[in-house]
Amino acid sequence: MAKVRDFNLVMKHGHWTNGNFLDMKTLELAKNRDFFPKKIEPNDFEKQLRLAINVGLKVSKSAVLRNRFRRKVSEAIRLLIKNKALREGFYVLITAKKDILKKNYSEISQEVELLFRRTKLMK
Repeated sequence: MAKVRDFNLVMKHGHWTNGNFLDMKTLELAKNRDFFPKKIEPNDFEKQLRLAINVGLKVSKSAVLRNRFRRKVSEAIRLLIKNKALREGFYVLITAKKDILKKNYSEISQEVELLFRRTKLMK
C-alpha cells in the first residue's frame, strides 16, 4: 500500500518528463537512500516499483471521464509490467493533461511507452 511519505518523496526529489498529454515524475530509489524508512531493509526497499496515476479536476469535472482515462493509462502500464518491460527501483507519478480527453487507447499507450523510454525505465 502506498503511503503519503512515498508521494511526498517523489514530489520533492523527483524529475519531470513531459509528453504531449501526459507528464511523468520519477524518483530513482537507489540515488535517494537517505530517505528510506528505518524499519525496512534498504536492499528490499530499493527494488520496488510504485506507480500512481493522477487525472485531476482540471482535466474534467466528470468523475466518469477521469476514471476512464485513469483506467486506460493503468492498462497500458499493466501490459508493460506483464511483459517485464519496466525496470524496478523507481517511484513514478503520471499526471494527465486536458488534451488526454481527445485521445484513444492506442495513442495513450504510445505516449506511456514514450515517457518510459525517455526516462530510461524500459529494459
